[in-house]
Amino acid sequence: MGKVYRVYRVDYVTRMKIPIGTVTERRSQPRGSANLIGLLKLARQIFGKSPEDQFRIILGEEQAI
Repeated sequence: MGKVYRVYRVDYVTRMKIPIGTVTERRSQPRGSANLIGLLKLARQIFGKSPEDQFRIILGEEQAI
């Protein structure tokens, strides 16, 4: 089973992170920071409603399953 990362939308006015979903890494071998960038792009495509909204989406820490 892959690693699961929580996806947040950041409200920069109140500086709060609002959880909106999760993204699962399904690769068997870790690829370092390049993989996290790929997961961030995927999360922005899935959860971003507009181009401006996509910049507000970030990944959280890895969650234990």
